[in-house]
Amino acid sequence: MSLIATLSAIPAAAGFIAWILFVIFGQVTVRKLRKNPETKQALGIEFVSGWDIFNVAQALTLPKSVAQKIRRNSIGFEADPDLLYEHTTVFDRVLARVFYTLFTFSGFGLIILGVLHWFGVFD
Repeated sequence: MSLIATLSAIPAAAGFIAWILFVIFGQVTVRKLRKNPETKQALGIEFVSGWDIFNVAQALTLPKSVAQKIRRNSIGFEADPDLLYEHTTVFDRVLARVFYTLFTFSGFGLIILGVLHWFGVFD
């Protein structure tokens, strides 16, 4: 087995776990937020079905100061972190952070390994 295949298994496994957490986070937390009339419109724009799950996870993962700065400088496509913090539990926030961190780690890891392989680092 080549080195690139071995190294790619780590972010691929993290991505697999992240997709499982995506489903759990969507069913446990985002479903609850969608049913609440106060938070229904604060989940951010949904480009495709399920995109609001990523919006909520990002809003709960980023530090509050960064999320507020993004919100001030944008046109309103993101979820409202202040309102989401009021209507989520500590478990919801931990689940969001684990999901979003694993998801971004796996995506960037596979991209970086692909670019390094393209440049011939693993030959």
